[in-house]
This record gives sequence, structure tokens and C-alpha cells, in this order.
Amino acid sequence: MAAATISASPISLNVSSASSSSSVYEVQGIVSTRSVGVPSFQGLRACKEWQRPLPICTLLQRLSLRKAATVCMSYEAGVGVMGNKVGMMTYFTEEGEAIPVTVIGFREGNVVTQVKTDATDGYNSVQIGYRRVRDRKLTKPELGHLSKSEAVPLRHLQEFRLVSVDNFEPGQQLTIEELFKEGDLVDISGNSIGKGFQGGIKRHNFRRGPMTHGSKSHRQLGSIGAGTTPGRVYPGKKMPGRLGGTKTKIRKLKVIKVDTELRTLIVKGAVPGKAGNLLRITPAKIVGKNIPKN
Repeated sequence: MAAATISASPISLNVSSASSSSSVYEVQGIVSTRSVGVPSFQGLRACKEWQRPLPICTLLQRLSLRKAATVCMSYEAGVGVMGNKVGMMTYFTEEGEAIPVTVIGFREGNVVTQVKTDATDGYNSVQIGYRRVRDRKLTKPELGHLSKSEAVPLRHLQEFRLVSVDNFEPGQQLTIEELFKEGDLVDISGNSIGKGFQGGIKRHNFRRGPMTHGSKSHRQLGSIGAGTTPGRVYPGKKMPGRLGGTKTKIRKLKVIKVDTELRTLIVKGAVPGKAGNLLRITPAKIVGKNIPKN
């Protein structure tokens, strides 16, 4: 039978068949991982002595272009802002009820630095900058990115993916009195306080053993699995380890007061982190009401 030749730069493959039942694939070039994104064959001799059957469908799949990156960012109920945790206090309502609240302050910033659309980036989102810093605190690429929107040097940049970005433009200033009202529900996320390496009792709320009557198992973890079967520890087993210091979101916190003079926001309950921690504040997500179900 006649030999069929398949060539793709920098790959050249000869597919020859001595009979209808056997096929020989001869590799004459070294595969470039940068051009087609396939595994490298370095260390293998590119000659006729190295023969390995390779289906045509597999070859075409490896030569195909890489798929476009998929955006996994979830939709927000609306554009949000960034702020800093000031601390907690007790707030007394007009009815005399004492409510534990958290005070959130805002520094200079919360400026729209970039607007992404489906036509330019494949999805709709608004990038917000927060906390002004000196020019020498940022790199040249960061300063160049902010100069496109004529914004001052800002430390933090975060995106908020929205369904529509028609009402936003670079350089627009966002204010808390326009975004939030008293009685609104908000989602607040930030890094929780790191507590270091902790045991199972503090980390996972395990119950301790007896402290008397000869017991020698007080705060120990105990058994973590059988010996012979399965003879291993299942993945995800709750054990001692690092506690805190991770991104945490507290959902549906009620806005108690918006103070425009002091530029503070008072919400009911606790928020992640200690005083001075950076927080991300967005309208609370309610599926089917302010965000799409799909």
C-alpha cells in the first residue's frame, strides 16, 4: 500500500503500512512542546528504530490548538467596595436594644481602574482600586496600568464580575452612600485571624477524653483509621493543622448605619480578621433576585 504522510511544523510523521493489519509510525523530528503543547520526547532516539503505534485521532487531538481559558469567577449581585476593619462595639437602637456591630472605615480609593466587557476580555467585570500609596511603592507595570484610567497609585486591585457594566467608566469614584442603605444585606470577605498549628479539639471542635479514672487519653486525636483494611488514612480526615489565616466570607450581614461624615459603615455582627484587615464588601447574593439562576 502507498505510504501516507502527515506533516505539521515542527513535527513530521510518516505513516506507512506494510499490510492492512499492522502500521508503523516513524518519528523524524523532535516534538516542540511550546508550539503544539504536547509532551516532550527528549531522551528518545528520533530514528526508525524507535517505533510506537499511535492512533491518528490521538495525534490530531495533540496537534489541535489549546482551548480558550474558562472564566470561573462567580457573578456578584452588584459592584462592591473595599474597606478596612476598625473594630467592634455595642450599638444601641432607638428601642434600647444592644447590638454587637463592626465598624468599617474607608481610605482614599474605590476608583474604577478598568472595565472589562465580553468583546475585549470575554466577560463583564469592573476592576476597583483602593488605598492610595506613593509611586515608589508600585512597579512600573502597575503604574502603567493605572495611568490608562488616569488613577492615582493604588495598592489593592479587585474585580467584581457583573451581568452588565454599562454604567461604569474608568476613573469613576464609588461612594458608600450611593451603594449601601440602612437595612441592606451585604457579603463581607477577608482573611481570618491566623491561629497557628492547633489540635483537633480547637480546630474541629472534637470532644476530649476523660480527665480522671485512670484515662490516659485527654486531648489526643485518637484512631485515624483501621490498620489492615484499608491500611491507610482517608483523604480529608480531620486532624491537627493550621487554623485560620484563610479567605473567609460572612454572608447577609445587615447594614445598621452609613456615616457619611466619618466615612464609616456599621454592620451587625463580626467580620473576618483583626483591626486594620482589608475587607471586600458587596451586596448580598440572592439567587433569582439579584443574580441569575444559571
